[in-house]
Amino acid sequence: MPRLYDVTSGSIAIDAIDVRDLTLESLRSNIGVVTQDAHLFHDSIAANLRYAKDDATEEEMENACRAAQIWDLIESLPNRFETLVGERGHRLSGGEKQRLAIARLLLKSPSVVILDEATAHLDSENEALVQQALKSALKNRTSIVIAHRLSTIKEADQIIVLEQGIIVERGKHDDLINTGGLYSELYARQDLGVLSNESSSINN
Repeated sequence: MPRLYDVTSGSIAIDAIDVRDLTLESLRSNIGVVTQDAHLFHDSIAANLRYAKDDATEEEMENACRAAQIWDLIESLPNRFETLVGERGHRLSGGEKQRLAIARLLLKSPSVVILDEATAHLDSENEALVQQALKSALKNRTSIVIAHRLSTIKEADQIIVLEQGIIVERGKHDDLINTGGLYSELYARQDLGVLSNESSSINN
């Protein structure tokens, strides 16, 4: 969709306009992406946030960070927004990096959001915080969420299930669960895995 590659057949349209008919600047300014590994620079938190909006005020950054569930951490740091995140954000945990990436997306305020495995490697506590942050990021926006962790997509208007590159199911979460197909099977497996992990944590 952001035209890092062009399709070789068919087309991708936004509001019935082929993305190839838009300038790259116009297209990409309206798309926000959060990937599995958040891209952060060896710079301050403020500089990483302003990559999305270079004239963002401190108030705007604070509002975005509050919505992204990362403000409490930033407020606790001695240098707050001027804190260096380290090379590729190594001074932050995986969940903190993801929430900072979501805050940056909120500052950009795109009309289309793409989440590519944004919660894939998070523990349950960090996933819950990121899920809460995503509610702010996805509100009133067209969103495409790519996920193997199915809890991420439960609230989607439409879920498309792919197997070996072919669409095998589509519909809402409850409908797909009731159908008893591949999605239902995968969801049941993941649900059992979560319960098993929680049980192990309690026993330990």
